[in-house]
Amino acid sequence: MAPAPTTAPAGRGRARKPPRGAPPAVGFVSLGCPKALVDSERIITELRLRGYEIAPEYRGADLVVVNTCGFIESAIDESLSAIGEALEENGRVVVTGCLGMHPDKIRARHPKVLAITGPHATEEVLAAVNTHLPQPHDPHLDLLPPQGVRLTPRHYAYLKISEGCNNKCSFCIIPSLRGLLDSRPIDDVLREAETLVRGGVRELLVISQDTSAYGSDLRYRAVEWRGRTIDTRFIDLARELGSLGAWVRLHYVYPYPHVDAVIPLMAEGKVLPYLDIPFQHASPAVLRRMRRPAHAENTLARIHGWRRDCPELTLRSTFIVGFPGETAADFDLLLQWLDEAQLDRVGCFKYSPVEGAAANALDGAVPEDIQDERYARFMERAAAISSGRLARRVGQRTRVLVDRVEDGIAIARTSGDAPEIDGVVRIKASAATRPGEFIEVEITGADTYDLEARAIPLPA
Repeated sequence: MAPAPTTAPAGRGRARKPPRGAPPAVGFVSLGCPKALVDSERIITELRLRGYEIAPEYRGADLVVVNTCGFIESAIDESLSAIGEALEENGRVVVTGCLGMHPDKIRARHPKVLAITGPHATEEVLAAVNTHLPQPHDPHLDLLPPQGVRLTPRHYAYLKISEGCNNKCSFCIIPSLRGLLDSRPIDDVLREAETLVRGGVRELLVISQDTSAYGSDLRYRAVEWRGRTIDTRFIDLARELGSLGAWVRLHYVYPYPHVDAVIPLMAEGKVLPYLDIPFQHASPAVLRRMRRPAHAENTLARIHGWRRDCPELTLRSTFIVGFPGETAADFDLLLQWLDEAQLDRVGCFKYSPVEGAAANALDGAVPEDIQDERYARFMERAAAISSGRLARRVGQRTRVLVDRVEDGIAIARTSGDAPEIDGVVRIKASAATRPGEFIEVEITGADTYDLEARAIPLPA
């Protein structure tokens, strides 16, 4: 059983009978988004600090923690299935995460779970584990690295800067699952970032529910940091992170006007020229029904301005098709917008109701066959745009970060590619190529989403 995101344990067998004197072992299944992954990392770090082992397989675990997702129906089904598998293969299960906000739904399917907590509940999970698997007497036998236990490769890490969200999007239940915006103090975030970089992290992936709203709940509180005064706000955080010498990638950024201020940092190479902005749609009528923040902004003009000031900028976004009330004209407007925006990385979802979401009360449900047709047309258009933009990169030289080496091929990423969700660059590796290193390459080929390249030899 691997304590890794999105994948369930592979090992089989009931909970073990631990050898005499052996520390108790906890298995872990982590599902859902990177924010949930960070929660898992914190729980695992605290378990290790308290002297528990982390078991890689069901049969080696005395108890299993399942960190669930509860955002959409498919994620709920996956989480319930994971809980069921853990019960079948181990028998002793503690459930946490977003689905834990609906304990009745969990117990209706799986009444034998030991305990259930909601998301971002490290102390509650630790208490539940300790109740059913008492803590070892000496929690200091094993020393942990200062950066704690992480579930990502050593060279990149997610940096969660806040919890919750103040937006009231009609299709979303995040505020009810994770609460309103709760920003971490900026000096706390920066200390964690420094520790991660000192521990070998080459890329920091900044995540939250609404990164550009960071600090607004704290009224942008000023703090002393390294002999200077900085504000707890998005741009100050980006500037300080950009001084650490690692790649800094910004996710979940809403297109508020103040986001424009980060573009010069990207043009100067302080922050990666990459913005992950969930536009969700282009039709003003659909955006109003979605209750999207910043929906009145002229996003096309903003995009053109950003690319004028930072030509290397990569834009990633996600969209929903088939939202209640979406007409054929609304969808055509979305395709036209996509053609003009020329986004580099695009994901799309077909609308599905989420229990507790305000959108469930909207009229104008779009039939499933029309949703399927619109989804296919959208993805076809997005793929054509991606192919064209990547083809123009052939012949260019760029810096890439190696994620892994497989059968003599280095799998790497450019500054425009986030791990797991974007494309990769495939390079013939030398015997000295290692994960986590930067190398200079020349792009030699492109397909719809990925690139091929050759390494540029270092000067003699």
